[in-house]
Amino acid sequence: MKILLTTLNSKYAHSNPALKCLYMASQESGADVSIREFTINNDKAYIYSEIVLSDADMVCFSCYVWNIEMILELCANLKKANPEMIILLGGPEVSYDAIEMMSSHRYLDFIIQGEGEQTFAELTGVLTKRHNAQLAISPEEQNAFDFGTYAIALTKIRGLIYRQEGRIFVNPLRENTDFQAVEFPYNYFPCEEDKVIYYESARGCPYSCSYCMSSIEKGIRALPVDRVRTELRYFLTRKVKQVKFLDRTFNYDSARAKEIWKYLIASDNEVTNFHFEICAELLDDEALFILKDARKGLFQFEIGVQSMNPQTLAAVHRNADFDRLTRNVRALMEMQNIHVHLDLIAGLPYEDFESFARSFDAVFALRPDALQLGFLKLLKGTQIREEKDKYDYVFRDMPPYEVISNRFISSKELAQLRRIENVFDLYYNRKGFSATTDLLLEETELTPFEFFRDLTSYYCLQGWQHRSHSKEDAYRMLYKYVLWKSETLTGLEERALQTLEADMEKTLNFDAIKKFKRKGWNIL
Repeated sequence: MKILLTTLNSKYAHSNPALKCLYMASQESGADVSIREFTINNDKAYIYSEIVLSDADMVCFSCYVWNIEMILELCANLKKANPEMIILLGGPEVSYDAIEMMSSHRYLDFIIQGEGEQTFAELTGVLTKRHNAQLAISPEEQNAFDFGTYAIALTKIRGLIYRQEGRIFVNPLRENTDFQAVEFPYNYFPCEEDKVIYYESARGCPYSCSYCMSSIEKGIRALPVDRVRTELRYFLTRKVKQVKFLDRTFNYDSARAKEIWKYLIASDNEVTNFHFEICAELLDDEALFILKDARKGLFQFEIGVQSMNPQTLAAVHRNADFDRLTRNVRALMEMQNIHVHLDLIAGLPYEDFESFARSFDAVFALRPDALQLGFLKLLKGTQIREEKDKYDYVFRDMPPYEVISNRFISSKELAQLRRIENVFDLYYNRKGFSATTDLLLEETELTPFEFFRDLTSYYCLQGWQHRSHSKEDAYRMLYKYVLWKSETLTGLEERALQTLEADMEKTLNFDAIKKFKRKGWNIL
């Protein structure tokens, strides 16, 4: 039996570790299992043709908010092309409304709810036995695994929802997988040089943030540190470019995190970068002392601040120690050897426009390497989605279910924040404008949020939001903003020209600067 495990990643550089885990789990089934990954940017006809011509008896899709719509459209057409093809869906986007999904899409045969390794292994075993019996020559062999046996076998597979003779059957949920029994996926698969390598040393999260799917599972299942060291050595030996830990809060166990960080610092190959999602409040002086010895570029830390409004964080069940968070992030930034990425989320309860501005200013003051302004998504299965009426949430019906408005912030205010996000991303996160923006912040005497809001207003007044822009034109646009502000700020133009040129010298190559000077500061 030929089984294809597939998905549509959001970018080419991404890969799907779940498919690798399912592949490993199915190895004793006797099925011919293969993996093929596409992206949402691939042509739909190309993906369809590749799957049809694969001659797979069963196609299994890993489903997320960014790919579910394309996958459902693809599945409908695959079933038309081959009505005998078995279609299975799994992943977070189908785990929490699986019955409705099966009822609404009659071309689906199976859905796996929750972690799928054991469920998939049992299902592929049953399907392979039935497939082999159907291919048998003698009637006796064909009857060895008859329909009754098959039907009974399906009922015993926990975590499975399936269609049989026009009816939908819902089996009991399965307990979480014994994570230590899951093999290291790169025993089977090579590290792709042009892809981010995803690695998980723990499943689960110690926190219960109401907007996060990780909060649905209680408790943490972690691999022993000795095993983690061995598996990380595999990546170090092969000098992969980046390893991104999937652990939701890597430093939930401070002693464990410090042991792994010490190992990576001591074993540094001068090439590999490791990305961690951490809780800044959990860092202590010993952790900071260890981290100061890391090579610049060895570690990236992503820290979810989300809001600096205590009432907001209490409403989403997120504990915060702002003083400790601020102190530790400042300490990390002073080291200048770790890339620090902070997150804010717009649209949370009790966070109105003014409150979000205060949160932005407080986090901006830490001057992280990157500050992402995200927008709340009311994901299936999360508590915040269940509480939508409590806070008068209006959100998009289709994935990724992004907030439109709530009782505290209007749709127009959120749309304005999205414009600010785009301009902020251009002039802060993409780098190359720091000297000039610092000068403008000082000269205008605006708060950081007020400044980027003001810059955004001018940017949109010029109609620049309607098209994409080169890095060189971004400098020209900022210069035009300077000229506008110079009408009320004497001498600003001359000083800003100096900082703009200094910023360009640090950012653009020699040929780009020569081309820029030939064209000048005017922008069409």
